[in-house]
Amino acid sequence: MHSSERGSESFGVLLRFHRERAGMTQEGLGGHVGYSKSQVAMVERGERPPKGKLVETADQVLGAQGALLVLAEKEFGDSGLRPWTEDYLAEERKASALHVYQNHLIPGSLQTEAYARAIYNCHCPALDDEEIDKRVAARLARQRLFERKPMPIISYVLEQSTLTRPLGGPPALKEQLLHILDIGRLRHVEIQVMPHDRQVHAGLNGPMILLETAERRQLAYVEGPSGGYFVSEQPDLGDLFARYGILRAQALTPDESAKLIAEVADTL
Repeated sequence: MHSSERGSESFGVLLRFHRERAGMTQEGLGGHVGYSKSQVAMVERGERPPKGKLVETADQVLGAQGALLVLAEKEFGDSGLRPWTEDYLAEERKASALHVYQNHLIPGSLQTEAYARAIYNCHCPALDDEEIDKRVAARLARQRLFERKPMPIISYVLEQSTLTRPLGGPPALKEQLLHILDIGRLRHVEIQVMPHDRQVHAGLNGPMILLETAERRQLAYVEGPSGGYFVSEQPDLGDLFARYGILRAQALTPDESAKLIAEVADTL
């Protein structure tokens, strides 16, 4: 496993030792470093590497006197301080199952180049051309997921509004919808649409991504404007998986969804 994708039991034990010695809870430490309680727990169990400013901030607030910094450098090198996006993408690359609910945009792993570029062109604060090119290339690379062997189990639930928001203009949206139809024909992918007229809805709390690792361990990932976080502990993890199951039951079937997507594409 690449160093950017692994945790460290040694670092986790040391982090827990200093946290408990300082009389701080996992939730309390998470508040200082911008992590959820479950993320801190995953680092302490050695299931994920520390990201963002966790090492620097934890070393300071726990009074570790540089011990966490030294061990993180040994265990992770520069990868100990990589952005939170890398944490999720590392899991996505090796997931045995991926389930996505999105209510504002077409999910990143389904996006075409024109659609992705339109999103990054809207970024605030604005990005320069070089940065946009880099991010678009990284987003398109995620579609290797569909070609992996063994094939992962993949499903999506998309709000109908994502099919009609003309990001990049009508031609770009039409290309995007046709691409979704192509991906939906793969035998290991199911794409469903949540129609406007549903009076009951299990996903009103927002988007979510559910993953199953190669070891069949379940994870959930929730993303917001300032970053994202993993959920790995019960009952929150079970609640999110249950919510997604209800969403799939409330949405159109894959065949009905493909028909609706094709109809929207035909109007463009």
